[in-house]
Amino acid sequence: MTPSLPAAAKRPPLYKSLFVQVLVGLLFGILLGVGAPEFAQGLKFFSDAFLKLISMIVAPIVFCVVVHGIAGAGDLKKVGRVGVKALVYFEVMTTVALVVGLLLAWLFGPGHGMNVNPASLDGQALSRYANNAHSLQSGGIGGFILNIVPTTAFDALARNDVLQVLFFAVIFGTALSLVGEKGRPVTALIDAVSTVLFRAMGMIVRLAPLGVLGAVAYTVGRYGVGSLQQLASLVVLFYVAVAFFVVVVLGLLMRFVGLSLFRFLAYLREELTIVLATASSDAVLPQIMRKLERMGVRKEVVGLVIPTGYSFNLDAFSIYLTLAVVFLAQATNTPLSIGDLLLILGVSLVTSKGAHGVPGSAIVILAATLNAVPAIPAIGLVLVLSVDWFVGMARALGNLIGNCVATVVVASWEKDIDLAQARRVLAGEVVVDETTDAVMPGEMTPAGQPAH
Repeated sequence: MTPSLPAAAKRPPLYKSLFVQVLVGLLFGILLGVGAPEFAQGLKFFSDAFLKLISMIVAPIVFCVVVHGIAGAGDLKKVGRVGVKALVYFEVMTTVALVVGLLLAWLFGPGHGMNVNPASLDGQALSRYANNAHSLQSGGIGGFILNIVPTTAFDALARNDVLQVLFFAVIFGTALSLVGEKGRPVTALIDAVSTVLFRAMGMIVRLAPLGVLGAVAYTVGRYGVGSLQQLASLVVLFYVAVAFFVVVVLGLLMRFVGLSLFRFLAYLREELTIVLATASSDAVLPQIMRKLERMGVRKEVVGLVIPTGYSFNLDAFSIYLTLAVVFLAQATNTPLSIGDLLLILGVSLVTSKGAHGVPGSAIVILAATLNAVPAIPAIGLVLVLSVDWFVGMARALGNLIGNCVATVVVASWEKDIDLAQARRVLAGEVVVDETTDAVMPGEMTPAGQPAH
């Protein structure tokens, strides 16, 4: 057995670290946004191109990982059990998040004193969200369930609809498992394709610093710091609410599992930085899945929980949903009874599930929620449009952290996580290159054998 190298010899030079490169891109973006705002806005194509490259590969990776996870598990009852436990966890945490948003808005009253007259607001800015909101609200639960079923598998892949791809992948993986021996070549082929796709993702993710630079430069150049002044109370309270939920609620769950939340966040620092800058958790879905596997979580658990959580477990979005609805009521001096608050909570439990993949999702879901709570004037949504990008950063970040913790908790619930391996990874004893998914030379693999 080859002795382990000193910690300093294991790590690559600082300038090769993806996290450092992303951080440099973020700082340059801020400087360009402040110093040359017009030029900075033109750099948005860097961010758009990076997100398109990620979108190009997300759906095929989800399909391959889920299918191989189910077909390779061998026990369909276990797969079903993991799915049910994940959905139970999602519903509980979504409810907790909605209550947190509701209580904080009620206690701190961020909209009090604004005294906005709804008749004075221009609703033209909401026109592009109206159709989506109406169709979402009118479809109800039945419409949402029908939307999970793709028209065709190729259509779901072409539109990059993660939930529909997941639905088809579960059916395909289950059928592949039931076929038995005849399906093994297909399982092996899908595993090989998955390996190639993850390697391609490693190449794409190297462009993340440019994507972050473009996103931040555009945001600072267009909106500036002053755009936050009018609605600072809402933005600050939302960031505090997300931090509270992550540190207290998710921190307790991680402690119950036996892992450190802060070490876990440090392990995911590259992905979290990218999400914060681009306001999109889609940008890191494949890397997150692979990192959780490398941490010791079984592949089939990661493959089921993460993609499902992207639609069913939006913790930070749920906080924002109830927080923003009560804020709008306060800003327009609309009195809310206990019955109104319970109605908001009940409606939000349904509408929050349709957020992912809806264009302008936050405004659309807010509009659909307000349509079901007629006491609050829906025109008030105009107030939050200007800060949607800023709160979107915290929404995406909180949603991603919530889904990563959910995967660890469900895996622990099912005893499908190697806690010893997880502790080694989180302590930095096992270093993985994000772009190649390789253990660094000199590191020891979980089995105690030298890495190749």
